[in-house]
Amino acid sequence: MKLLAFCTASVALTSPLLALEGDFRIHDPSTLVQCGGKFYTYGTGGTTLVSDDGWTWRRGVTPARRGMAPDIVQLGDRYCLYVARNVGAQPRADINLIWSQTLDPDSPDYRWVEEGVVASSDGVEDCNAIDPGLFQDPNDGRLWMVYGSYFGYIRLVELDPTTGKRLAADEQPVDIAINCEAPIMIHNDGWYYLLATHGSCCRGADSGYNIRMGRSRKMTGPFLDHEGIDMLQGGGKLFVGSGGRVIGPGHFGRIDLGDGVEKFSCHYEADLDQGGASVMDIRPLLWRDGWPVAGENLAEGSYRITSARTGTTLEMAVEGEPVGGRRVRRRGGPGAPGAGGGGPFAGTGGVIADQDVAAVSRNWPEGDVPVRMANYLCQAQQKWTITPVKGVGGYLGSPYFKITIAGTERTLAATADGELIALAKYTGGPEQLWRIDQLTDGTWRLMPKGLPGADESLALSAIGSSSATLGKFAPASDKHRWLITAP
Repeated sequence: MKLLAFCTASVALTSPLLALEGDFRIHDPSTLVQCGGKFYTYGTGGTTLVSDDGWTWRRGVTPARRGMAPDIVQLGDRYCLYVARNVGAQPRADINLIWSQTLDPDSPDYRWVEEGVVASSDGVEDCNAIDPGLFQDPNDGRLWMVYGSYFGYIRLVELDPTTGKRLAADEQPVDIAINCEAPIMIHNDGWYYLLATHGSCCRGADSGYNIRMGRSRKMTGPFLDHEGIDMLQGGGKLFVGSGGRVIGPGHFGRIDLGDGVEKFSCHYEADLDQGGASVMDIRPLLWRDGWPVAGENLAEGSYRITSARTGTTLEMAVEGEPVGGRRVRRRGGPGAPGAGGGGPFAGTGGVIADQDVAAVSRNWPEGDVPVRMANYLCQAQQKWTITPVKGVGGYLGSPYFKITIAGTERTLAATADGELIALAKYTGGPEQLWRIDQLTDGTWRLMPKGLPGADESLALSAIGSSSATLGKFAPASDKHRWLITAP
């Protein structure tokens, strides 16, 4: 289903971007896969990361075969892991397939079975058979693998979607790109996209890794960038590069959670807040003008929360105080009324400061207060501080947040009957913890972790220009879509 189009909601990044919790050090992570309710990813050297919720990660058991830049795909009741290795001197290499019926090492079914080589390079041909990327076409179920590095072409071969082995091994692979590595395919709205990593790797904070892309109407290409340059000629539209405190993103992996929520995994060659270690990150995946866009995880800060449907803003239901106080009528001077000559439109003649929440809140009622929507007037009851909460877990790529009136402890919460209220103080219940997902159009979905006495998952909903409630998320509607912007 095609989502409604909105402008990407801007986010005021008032603090460093959030990092995952636990141990998330890894190089060349595979696409994330789920097994038994847990998330798994595999990296170079046999590194395995596991998470129960997609937010807090820990080290897992090394698989039976370790190598470079593996990728994994679930085929029926089997998890197929493709692992590259150099055979002597690079670019002589091969990609081996191993599989297991489960990724849980405590299960009696955990056993890696070797299936042999599915692609190779002889060290003479213009290709380096490393960095496999798996893709199953949603249109026909056919299974494909792209692979290769800077030692020549990026190549495409077809695999058996039942066994994961190579089909037509005597056929020449298709060359689809050059001057890149760590390729992978995705599909969206009739287009096939090839994403691959450009630049230098393995040099820590001096690495030039960045992810670029092209697209084609056919699986076999040609893959052209936004200026029509073929990736076989070195083309590639930038998807994401270094920024902030992280350097060298590479190894894209898509995670489609459904209902308009997509994310992508990657690694950074160096995270300066983690001592320059190579780490995994999970970020929102957006779509704009027919191209994937790298979203940003929500950072702690103060925001306004505005309905994409109505344009009105979430606020605590108190009588607001105009910024700068009530208008005082002044005598007009010579000439027509206005800013230059006095009168009702002249203003104060100086800068009006933001409201002091401590001052205006003296008139607010004590205890719990309902929540509503109204035109945004820069008033204190319309400004919300969003803060990640430690020790309560999270969801894929993000922690749970508490949402409070900026400068106070008054906390946004869900009620047992699916309504909204501002509690006098945060106490840590699941109805006060919020999951905040960026949707593919750049807007946001807000959902309480839980409701008192209920298991139903509900989303913040604008049912009118002045009313907000909770309701079942409707992906095709904009009533559950919100803009989170600087106040």
